[in-house]
Amino acid sequence: MKTEPKLYEQQLYEIWKNQCFTSELHTKSGDEIKVLDVGSLNIDYAGADFKNARIRVGNLTYVGDIEIDVDYNNWKSHGHNIDSKYNKVILHISFFNKHKQPFVYTKDGRKIHSICISPFLHESFKNQFGKEVESKIKRKENSLKCSFFIENIARYQKEKFISDLGIVRFKRKCDRIYKRLKELKFLQEHNIKEPVIRYDLTEAFQKRVFTHEDFKTRDLWEQLLYEMLFEALGYSKNKTIMLHLAQSANLEFLRKLGNDSDFLTRIESALFNIGGLIPNVEELPEEGTSAYTKKLAAEWELLKRIYDGKTFDETLWHFFKLRPQNFPTVRIAGGTRILKKLMYGGLIEIMIKKIREIRHLPVLVNSLRSLYVIKSEGFWQKHYIFDKPSSGDIKYFVGASRADEMVINVILPFFSIYFDIFGDESMAKKILMTYNIYNQNAENKIVRDVAESLEMTSYLKKTVYQQGMIELFRNYCSKGKCLECRIGKVAFN
Repeated sequence: MKTEPKLYEQQLYEIWKNQCFTSELHTKSGDEIKVLDVGSLNIDYAGADFKNARIRVGNLTYVGDIEIDVDYNNWKSHGHNIDSKYNKVILHISFFNKHKQPFVYTKDGRKIHSICISPFLHESFKNQFGKEVESKIKRKENSLKCSFFIENIARYQKEKFISDLGIVRFKRKCDRIYKRLKELKFLQEHNIKEPVIRYDLTEAFQKRVFTHEDFKTRDLWEQLLYEMLFEALGYSKNKTIMLHLAQSANLEFLRKLGNDSDFLTRIESALFNIGGLIPNVEELPEEGTSAYTKKLAAEWELLKRIYDGKTFDETLWHFFKLRPQNFPTVRIAGGTRILKKLMYGGLIEIMIKKIREIRHLPVLVNSLRSLYVIKSEGFWQKHYIFDKPSSGDIKYFVGASRADEMVINVILPFFSIYFDIFGDESMAKKILMTYNIYNQNAENKIVRDVAESLEMTSYLKKTVYQQGMIELFRNYCSKGKCLECRIGKVAFN
C-alpha cells in the first residue's frame, strides 16, 4: 500500500486532473496523446494514482491506469516494475526525466509510454515547483507542535516521560503475545484450524483463570514464536500477510515435511506456494526458468496433497517503496532458516539457557541478536525475486538491524510472558532490565524527528527511549492529544 502522497505529488495530481498544460501532450517519438478521460483519483493509495482513464496515442485508444511520479526513476525505486498492481498502467508521467527515457515496463513485461510533463507547463510553475520540492523534502514532516517551547521543559521531565512510555509500549507487546497464547490454547482445545474457520472465544474462555499447567505444551510456545517472528520479518508493509502465512502453514503441517537434507527446499516450496509468491513455471520461458524454481514447483505437487489450509494471492504482498533487502521473498528465505532452528535446533531452549546463564546484560544482548542474523546462501543469495538475478550478491537474509527489531519486539516480550507464567520472577525482571539497557543502531524517521524536536538526539540508540518516542508520536502527537501529554501540558501552559 502506498503512503499518503506528499503535497508536491498532490500538485502533479491536480495538474493531471485539470489538464493544466500549455500544449498537447506527445510521446518522445512525436505521437500525440489525447486525454479522453483523466480517470478517478485512487484514494486508497494501493496501485496507480488514477484509475479507469482513457487516452488515445496516435490512432490507438487505451483504457487503464495513470501513474504519476515526481521523477522517472521512481517507477523502479518504488517497485512498480515488479508489482502486479501496476500491470494496468497505460501511461507513466513524471516531472523530472534526466535521461529522457521514453518507456517504463510493467511486471508482466509490457512496455508503457513515459512522458515528462515539464515542457508542457508554464515556466513560472516549473521554477516554483522545483523550489517547493527541495524545501518540502528537507522539512521535518514529523516535527512536534511543542518543539518551539521545548526549552521550557526540564530534561529530567522529558527523560522520565519518554522512558515511561517505552515501558508502556513493552507491556503492550507482552499483553498482545499473552492474548495470542491464550487463543492458541483455545484452538488446540477445540481442534480448530485457522485462519480457514472463523471462531469466537466463548464467554467461559474469556473469564477463565489460566495457570502454568495450561501452557506446558511445547507446541503452543513454538507456534506462538513462529507467528511473532514471521510477523516481525514482514516489517510494516507485509507483517499482516506474513502472520497469516505462519498461521496457515502452521508447525503441525510443516512437521509433516520431515527433517532431512531437503528440508529447506520443501519448507520454501510450501511457504512460497501457499503465499502465492512463486510464479507459474508453465508460463515462464524454459531457458529463463531456474532449476530452483522448477524444483519448488515439483515439490509442491507432492506437498499440496497433505495441505488443506488457505492459500494466498500474490497481490496481498507489498514490494512498493521497499529496499530489495526487505522484499518478502528474501524475508521468507531467512524465515525458513530460523524455522529450522525453532523446529529441530532447540531455539527456545538455547535462548532460555542464555538468559539464565549470561549475567552481563550487554553480552546477553549480543548473544540473542546473533541467533537471528542469518547469512544468505543458495538461490536467494543472488535473487530478490524469482528468476531475475540481482545486480550484486545479497549478504544477509536477516541483518543486525532487523535482528535487533526481532529481539526487542518479539523475543524479550515473549520471554517476559514465559517466565511470568512459570513463576520465575528473577528472570522476568532480568528481561525487563535487558530491554532497558538495550542499544540498537537502527532508527526510523519518526524517532529521528521526535528526538530532534525534543532535543534528545543523544538518546537515539537506547531502545527504551526509541520505543517511548514512537509511543509518544503515535498515541499523542499524531492524534493531537497535546494536553493529555505530560510534555505538552508543560509546553503549552
